[in-house]
Amino acid sequence: MRLREFKNNIKGCAVRPTTATSFLRLSFPFRLFLASLLVVGVGSQVQAAQNPRHAAIVVDANTGETLYSSNASARRYPASLTKMMTLYITFEALAAGKIKTTTKIPFSAQAAAQPPTKLGVGAGKSITVETAILSLVTKSANDAAAALGEYFAGSEAAFGRMMTAKARKLGMDSTVFRNASGLPDPGQFTTARDMATLGIALREHFPQYYHYFSTRAFTFGRQRLANHNRLLGRVQGVDGIKTGFTRASGFNLVTSATDGKRRIVAVVMGGTSGASRDDEMARLVTAYLPKASTRKGGPLVAKAGPTPVKKPAGALPVDDVPTPAFRPDGDEVVAAFAETGETAEPVAAAAAAISVPRPSEPVPSQKGDWVDVDQIKTSSVEPGGWVVQVASSPSQKEATAVLWTVARKAGSVLASASAYTVPYEKDGVTYHRARFAGFESKKAAQRACSQLQKQNIHCYAVMN
Repeated sequence: MRLREFKNNIKGCAVRPTTATSFLRLSFPFRLFLASLLVVGVGSQVQAAQNPRHAAIVVDANTGETLYSSNASARRYPASLTKMMTLYITFEALAAGKIKTTTKIPFSAQAAAQPPTKLGVGAGKSITVETAILSLVTKSANDAAAALGEYFAGSEAAFGRMMTAKARKLGMDSTVFRNASGLPDPGQFTTARDMATLGIALREHFPQYYHYFSTRAFTFGRQRLANHNRLLGRVQGVDGIKTGFTRASGFNLVTSATDGKRRIVAVVMGGTSGASRDDEMARLVTAYLPKASTRKGGPLVAKAGPTPVKKPAGALPVDDVPTPAFRPDGDEVVAAFAETGETAEPVAAAAAAISVPRPSEPVPSQKGDWVDVDQIKTSSVEPGGWVVQVASSPSQKEATAVLWTVARKAGSVLASASAYTVPYEKDGVTYHRARFAGFESKKAAQRACSQLQKQNIHCYAVMN
């Protein structure tokens, strides 16, 4: 279309009183162009207005220019998009020669106990690095993600710190990771913009491994595991990357698309259903891929440097970091099954099978940051000695709710303990430790923590 015709069309749209007639008088290519913008723009505005969790962004992966943005810097839960960082660290270790695709990744009892979706590898068994990669990009296997995290850092909590440090080096300043899989944790959050940065970094830094994201399916034992990303093969040019869903996050998707010269990375978060999320992503790719630049502007994301691999297995965290509160309840199981497209009946059955009691409202604090939880003792002075920490959260209400749940679930272990929360600041964010005190010695605290872990409650003993 010539520039003069373009200007005349714009002018006609602005001043002619009969909108429908004016639109029909435009040339067909220009009408098609305006229609595509209208569908994407209006559709996304309606989505954002009706759904407060919605966020989206489209970035030109050649130049870094933002082509489209909606709530892109608002805090969101990543869900299984978290596994993108787990894969980034895995690819980095491969590229550095620290591991091979044939390296065996062992499964601890903790990794094997992760809720679906998962491979179902038993404790004490192992899989290769390549199998772990394929299981993350297709089935979004939580057990394989946890096993990788433990392999690289000794524990998932330590791996969460490693992931967060890596995020900062990549320029993801609004992201905190707490586990390798994306299973719900109130202290784990990100933004659509940060996820776009990670999507660009994965291809830019590890083009030799990026092909894994295009895997439609792979076979593990007798299982044929299909990719959850239904845009592969549906939308021309799409070559990855990752889906995610929990009830707290909604339906998430990071997508890379190319026409050979142009490339974009798009993110949709907080979708109300898998289908609506996929439809929105399809519209974004169709509308904005043709607008991307064909010229590359050089690297967009600075390389983050090497990542240390494999601390001693079973190492416990020794500093103040948020740890996962407790085993996921019914909401998380529903989330995991929903991402696979399971029907409501098995979802409800699975949720009922492992749900844990939780309060409708967190128990209020009566004395400072101390909490009266059933028969748990209270005090107005922070104790000394050894304590057991079960969680740390940016929200005191959430930390208090964890204490309530743990006390109800493992009351016999904590019958003589005192529950409390205490604030501390890290990286400019105030967190609230959820702790139980009243242990006579380090051995007693460690023994109590060991008993809690047998009930799938994450914890560690620490000197207060």
